[in-house]
Amino acid sequence: MSRVAKLADRVLSGDIVLPKFQRGFVWTPQQILYLLDSVARNYPIGSVLLWQTAEEMASERTVAGLTVDAPRHGYPVNYIIDGQQRLASIFGALHWQPGRDPESKWNIAYDLEQQKFLHLKSFDPAPMNLMPMWLIADPSSFFGRVADIEEPELRDRAKQLFSRFSDYQVPVVTLREMSSGEVAKVFERINSTGTDLTIVDLVRAATWSPEFDLKDEIETLLSVLDEKRYGRIDTKTMLRTISAASGFGFSRTDIDRLRELPKEELRGAVEVAAQASRRAVDFLSTQIRAPRAEALPYYNQFAVLADVFRQLPKPSTVQYEALHRWFWLTASGEYFKGWNESQMAADRQAVTAFAEGRATEIEAGAGMPRSVLWRRSAFRRTNAPSKLLALLLAYAAPLDLRTGQRIDVDKALSWQNDKEFHHFFPKAFLKGQGVGAAQANVCGNLVMLSSVSNIWVSDKPPSQYLKDICATDGEKAVRERLASCLVDEDAFQAAMRDDYEAFLRARSETLHERLMALIGSPEGALAGDLAPLLEEGGEESDFDPDEPVDRDSAD
Repeated sequence: MSRVAKLADRVLSGDIVLPKFQRGFVWTPQQILYLLDSVARNYPIGSVLLWQTAEEMASERTVAGLTVDAPRHGYPVNYIIDGQQRLASIFGALHWQPGRDPESKWNIAYDLEQQKFLHLKSFDPAPMNLMPMWLIADPSSFFGRVADIEEPELRDRAKQLFSRFSDYQVPVVTLREMSSGEVAKVFERINSTGTDLTIVDLVRAATWSPEFDLKDEIETLLSVLDEKRYGRIDTKTMLRTISAASGFGFSRTDIDRLRELPKEELRGAVEVAAQASRRAVDFLSTQIRAPRAEALPYYNQFAVLADVFRQLPKPSTVQYEALHRWFWLTASGEYFKGWNESQMAADRQAVTAFAEGRATEIEAGAGMPRSVLWRRSAFRRTNAPSKLLALLLAYAAPLDLRTGQRIDVDKALSWQNDKEFHHFFPKAFLKGQGVGAAQANVCGNLVMLSSVSNIWVSDKPPSQYLKDICATDGEKAVRERLASCLVDEDAFQAAMRDDYEAFLRARSETLHERLMALIGSPEGALAGDLAPLLEEGGEESDFDPDEPVDRDSAD
């Protein structure tokens, strides 16, 4: 047993440290308050598991975002194996010092009147009934404040609070005479049945050694995307690419097999995955016109594409066309949203058959899309249909309806906000026509439009603002701009009648036809549509592997 305040002091002094295979601090502010309340009420909070060793290993220099002392050279060190989130919460609450962030999760006080913990939002002097928790680590300041409290009952509660956090006992188990590999296995085992750790965390623990940290290797892989200015794919997807590069597959079962590999083989797989990821980014940027990771309907698409370019570094023109069709087909449904283990295995086999020339297409289990997709799918920056719509619009090089200027599609596809996307039939207008918000916000009603033009449109009926633009710039110019926004003649005529249902039907058919043309077939319209891109960045682009370098819900 050990006093909880003493444990926090040991963290500060570097006697208790975080090993590299531990994940970062992930608890929410509410979880922190809940733990502190348990200590104040003398409820049990569980034990802490430490590993004591004289080995000097890489460890974190911060705990819960707060700087701690380095371990003393030549002395045994106690690494936190289990209880990190709890111990870090106690440490943060007691040893935080007011700095530049008044809304820090560690700016915590105990309300002596309400007898509950709360987060403060400023550095303004707190009322006397609020006792800052960081004062507990400084008894002189703490009791100086207590002396200024007028009500005897509140003074008693403050003293009790101090005693509770000074004397609260936590069971501590210390492992000794164990190797780092054995300890990593212990860590994995005690966390394998919980829900707090992801597959990335568990594999990191299982493969960790003083010389190898999977977190660092994944960071190396992600730096490839950074140097391409592509943004970041989630770590689970990148782990899938490493697993595939190791000769396994995409599933959790495959990923678990990474622990079987020697560290040098793992590191080699990361290098191979990095080369394949470079080629995947180039393909997505130049040929799909998805210039950044946020634009992808499903991150799992990236994992498959990386494996294609790992097995097939230089596709032929015909193979590039097939990759193009595969991307649009798998982006148009929910195939990757429910990507299960059997689908992953089938996709891996399909990629290999395609790379080896035994198949002319990457056989995917995704079904063909239907035009109703655009009338039923809500527009949200996080869902796949919205991202698919954005890519279709970007591919068409849209013009602003009012000014005729090119829309900044790169900015739109960054999805840092959705300011470039606006309702063709304004929501306020539709509300006045009795159309509900859900039906007004379907993908088929969205176009790319500059913010200035959107403000100008405001809540005007389409018939009014379109007539105004036609009167100024001419109907021919308006039709050209509409076509670039994938609004055809039938949809235009419906808009001029303010007929929302007819507009949605016509626009949905146009979007569907455009998507089907991109999915297409080698003999269809796709081949001609893709030709200019292949001249720019297809077979002749010769992606150089030596060049400097939690959206999907599946598995």
